[in-house]
Amino acid sequence: MRLAASCAVGAAAIAMTVIGVPGQAGYAKAEGGQQDGKVQRQVAIVIDDFGNGMTGTQEMMQLPVKLTTAVMPFMPTTKQDAELAYRLGHDVIVHMPMEPVRGKPEWLGPGAIMTTMNDAEIRKRVEAAIDDVPHAVGMNNHMGSKVTADERVMRVVLSVVKERGLFFLDSRTTYKTVLPKLTAEMGVPLLSNQVFLDDVYSTAHIAKQVGLLRKYLEQNESCITIGHVGPPGKLTAAVLKDAIPRMQPDTRFVRLSQLLKPSPEQEIVPHS
Repeated sequence: MRLAASCAVGAAAIAMTVIGVPGQAGYAKAEGGQQDGKVQRQVAIVIDDFGNGMTGTQEMMQLPVKLTTAVMPFMPTTKQDAELAYRLGHDVIVHMPMEPVRGKPEWLGPGAIMTTMNDAEIRKRVEAAIDDVPHAVGMNNHMGSKVTADERVMRVVLSVVKERGLFFLDSRTTYKTVLPKLTAEMGVPLLSNQVFLDDVYSTAHIAKQVGLLRKYLEQNESCITIGHVGPPGKLTAAVLKDAIPRMQPDTRFVRLSQLLKPSPEQEIVPHS
């Protein structure tokens, strides 16, 4: 269901790069803040799978930094979790269920996008999902390794995302993603995941992934990392609660929307 984090780190020439939106300035890779004359690295923590009263929800919401909460639509606590996250100053994005190459259909949840659907049905489901998640400023894919590799389907999804003024976060569940190509063509702001924290549900693995995140920051000014509520929720929250204070002297924790910085360039070519 999820791509190993070490693979996610090694991917993505387009990490943190987005393309200008018509009528607006372009967006560029975010620069780190300054602290004592040094560049302060930026980390955006994205937590997936809110909306179903999942284990670890309270612990994640209480972390001492701003997060991005990816909330599944049409679930029992969708609106409750989105409203709480908004009140706490976190970003809210739609965690859009999308068909995977492999995985159980019941993992998807209601309102999922399938590659067998026609364009009108896809559009209807994306619009309904955005309407169901209060305060959403963006969207990312829940599962979706099959959908995010399908140009026809993603073109419809991204057209709605653009119309609603949202950005898209590619969770990077497949190397075959068409998102860099389509977002550049369509003018949709794009961000990309670098590190999955909890693709294995153990404290030792999650701590190792935090180490991988820190290693990534040695060569990059910012990093997007994805964790989850649910089975690993309390473990991931505990590891983050321990790691955050130790990282804060040289790391600034930001919401995803803070990585979308205006730039005078009309178009930014993806980094290689």
